[in-house]
Amino acid sequence: MIVFFFLMIALVVVVAAVTLAVIGGGSEAVLPEAEPDRVADGLPEARPVVRADIDALRLPVAPRGYRMAEVDDVLERLAAELAERDARIAQLTAASFPAASTAAAGAPAPEDRVDLTKDER
Repeated sequence: MIVFFFLMIALVVVVAAVTLAVIGGGSEAVLPEAEPDRVADGLPEARPVVRADIDALRLPVAPRGYRMAEVDDVLERLAAELAERDARIAQLTAASFPAASTAAAGAPAPEDRVDLTKDER
């Protein structure tokens, strides 16, 4: 019987403690502000990325390796810059070699053209 009363009192104390912990916080912030989960990737914003920027880039390590979101951000940035450079290279190549651009645009290659000067007999 004494054990029963002890368990009942312990149960009431635990329930009261949990209730006070849940309700007792009020309007005050119990936890301090958390630091942002992401940090700046370290790549320059004002100019294109160069090889030295990639060599100097160090991504923060998480408990299980690298943070996937940060790696994805860096890869997306690099992919966008590479696509922009590829487009610029194609534009400059087309301006430098107009014959190459017409062949690429669907014009028949020289060996596919019909020679109209020959007489077929």
